[in-house]
Amino acid sequence: MAETILVKLGELTLKGGNREGFERILRRNMLAALRSVSPGFKLESRAGRIYIHCTSEEAAEKAEQALSRLAGIAGWARTRKTGKTVDEVTAACVAEGKKLLASGIQSFKVEARRTDKSFPLNSYEICKIAGDVIRTQAPELRVDVKNPEAVISVEIREKAYIYGAGKKGRRGLPTGSAGRGLLLLSGGIDSPVAGCLIAGRGMGLDAVYFHTPPYTSPQALEKTVRLAEITGSYAMGIHLYIVNFTGVQKRIAEKSPVEWSTVLLRMAMMEAASIIARKTKAKCLITGESLSQVASQTIENLSCTESRSLFPVLRPLIGMDKETITALAKEFGTYETSILPFADCCVLFSPAHPVLRGQVDEAAALYAALGLHSREVPHIQDITGLIYDALKTAEVRKCGYYLPAYDAAPKCQILEQVQLP
Repeated sequence: MAETILVKLGELTLKGGNREGFERILRRNMLAALRSVSPGFKLESRAGRIYIHCTSEEAAEKAEQALSRLAGIAGWARTRKTGKTVDEVTAACVAEGKKLLASGIQSFKVEARRTDKSFPLNSYEICKIAGDVIRTQAPELRVDVKNPEAVISVEIREKAYIYGAGKKGRRGLPTGSAGRGLLLLSGGIDSPVAGCLIAGRGMGLDAVYFHTPPYTSPQALEKTVRLAEITGSYAMGIHLYIVNFTGVQKRIAEKSPVEWSTVLLRMAMMEAASIIARKTKAKCLITGESLSQVASQTIENLSCTESRSLFPVLRPLIGMDKETITALAKEFGTYETSILPFADCCVLFSPAHPVLRGQVDEAAALYAALGLHSREVPHIQDITGLIYDALKTAEVRKCGYYLPAYDAAPKCQILEQVQLP
């Protein structure tokens, strides 16, 4: 049986003269998301609403799965579409009321919106008459205009649309409407959440993961790839750059004070990420850092690591505690993967007594010293050279469905080897 889903737009309706551009991106994203799960859809846009016409109940269920991850919509509801007569509208309201009653709802109210002024009833009259008819034919339901358990909505447009309890969307702005950023993705709880959140503010994503074989396991890599798949499904697909950082890690272990090792490693990661961001035309870097959650995330140490970035560093989680971040990870579906017991390099090489309040000048001197020549090793390569070597052998994987293809991309397809300058 065919189904219609009414989608309500979110924040983008406040965009004034720019609204058309935001809506165009939203429709493009919605079409890509829907086609990634099923071909049985048709989109129709009218006056602040998008209607998804589904060929079957199965297609409607898949459409709702896709909408649950789509940024830029306030919500959606299965909708009864009727002709614009009082009898047809009230009959649909009664059917919706009985559906609410069957689900255990006991109180309701009717809300009406009439954009077609030729309809014989105004909004107040629609609510009153529809409410009376519902109470007559479903007497177990009672009207509660102040605190109803459910609302039956009536919209009189080119057709009449009647719907009951809807579902909340992710709100925010359509992914891709705020430029592109590069996410520093690890196998932990925080960074995938940061990626999902920033995608909900309109930012398209690519991601980079630094691994250090043989110290980090293949399972740690595949765990992060899985997290990239989930994050990509919220961000309209991402390219994941997998960078072998073993050489950089060894240099830091050999030539730096142990208490500085994590900060210096993160500085190198920022430099490498900046080079990738420049190649991919990203406008910023994104991390999962939360202020003072661990030693490397004090404000002083954040200043040290950020000093090697050529781009603004966005930290969506900066003011959140671990409990809040964990709850979001469960909501986005990344938590169970993040807690798998395969550690990444930042965890494996974390010193017992790390520097807590590093100064930028001292960090810069230590970083420069990682590549200084010495009498013992007169031709040592500088740290930036090691970073470029690592990037030249980076592997790139496509994760999640990918927007330009307008369909579902193969999971984590290995692309050509990237050659960075």
